Amino acid sequence: MSDFFNQVSRRKFILTAGVSASAVFLKGCLGNPPENLTGGNSQAAPTAQSVANISPEQAPETTTVKLGYVPIVEAAPLIIAQEKGFFAKYGMTKVELAKQASWGSARDNVEIGSAGGGIDGGQWQMPMPHLITEGLITKGNQKIPMYVLAQLITHGNGIAIANKHKGKIGLQLAQAKSLFKELKSSTPFTAAQTFPHVNQDFWIRYWLAAGGIDPDADVKLLTVPAAQTVANMKTGTMDAFSTGDPWPYRIVTDKIGFMAALTAEIWKNHPEEYLAMRADWVDKNPKATKALLKGIMEAQQWLDNFDNRKEAAQILAARNYFNLPTAEILAEPFQGKYDMGDGRKIDDKSMAAYYWKDEKGSVSYPYKSHDLWFITESVRWGFLPKDYLANNAAKAKELINKVNREDIWKEAAKEAGIATADIPTSTSRGVEEFFDGVKFDPEKPEAYLKSLTIKKAGV
Repeated sequence: MSDFFNQVSRRKFILTAGVSASAVFLKGCLGNPPENLTGGNSQAAPTAQSVANISPEQAPETTTVKLGYVPIVEAAPLIIAQEKGFFAKYGMTKVELAKQASWGSARDNVEIGSAGGGIDGGQWQMPMPHLITEGLITKGNQKIPMYVLAQLITHGNGIAIANKHKGKIGLQLAQAKSLFKELKSSTPFTAAQTFPHVNQDFWIRYWLAAGGIDPDADVKLLTVPAAQTVANMKTGTMDAFSTGDPWPYRIVTDKIGFMAALTAEIWKNHPEEYLAMRADWVDKNPKATKALLKGIMEAQQWLDNFDNRKEAAQILAARNYFNLPTAEILAEPFQGKYDMGDGRKIDDKSMAAYYWKDEKGSVSYPYKSHDLWFITESVRWGFLPKDYLANNAAKAKELINKVNREDIWKEAAKEAGIATADIPTSTSRGVEEFFDGVKFDPEKPEAYLKSLTIKKAGV
């Protein structure tokens, strides 16, 4: 398959051996660290890590970086790279992980950067890096160039529903249209996502629209931080929410709701959240950027060994990360086991979260074709103007080529000794198919948009 977009010529890097020393996992205190300036817990890197025999050509320009994360399973590669010493292994010995109170906080903190008490980058829903680059969601519409460097995960998300709707709402919504119509005339069905116009908003919108429910006319959509979704559901003020594990599964274990759908059911092997950094930080620290990527790649491979997932659940559940009452809330979904809470049970490892590879190939590599789907959905719902897709999506592709730095991912993978077979040769994953039979061909985004019945864009 030919490359999706025209590729810029890539710099050649000398590949060196010697990245062989194993990192030592420092079992430190897992209590609550002090609150930091980003509005969340901040966890600095353990200092007693082993460092690989790094060649001068690959030694990072700085060992210090501040990465933001939100407490959902998408953050696991960052946390595991920290706790298992993979960042330190590649010379990044002073990585600071800063828990963000919300996606809005993450956006605010990347605007000011670490020098102003914020962050240099971290975990992001898509297409937040593109919207920040365009100045569409920043204060004063300030354009802050960002680079997308890796995909962190596939799957691991779900749509949770309040118990009062049990037996009435499921994956397929065709039979529930009368319920939504009835509620619309009295108290509208209220659903929450964690930040408007991005991943978890798109998942619930796609699910609703596929069932003939207009998310802008037939329901009420709210923005609620991921960690507050369960508490809000308990109050009875909302009927549903869309976010990452452990929160959808948590409502089942707390017996306050059920799961109507996994995103793995809506779009198998879908793109989820990403690592993205301020472009000025990457441009100033290209070797440190690749060192971070190598640590994350190693963490992703470690996470995809299912024998490690019990330990991963224990690390993530700790008070200074997700602060869960028990690691089992993560452990079972990590194995592809979901009690959906309405009598349906899933026991299928292919439905679990994956971090390095899935049934379609690489998870970690940031395909540009996936960026285009997120931008196409943004046009679908009126979040971006139609001109992004005009002339064979010329404006969208220009933005994607500016933000998506898959070339840096490839350079880091080669330096880390990743097998050639695990390094994609095309920036497109090809045609994607959804649970309702709709297909997205990245060569024909306008045709995809035209095929959709419910949309705001007049296409």
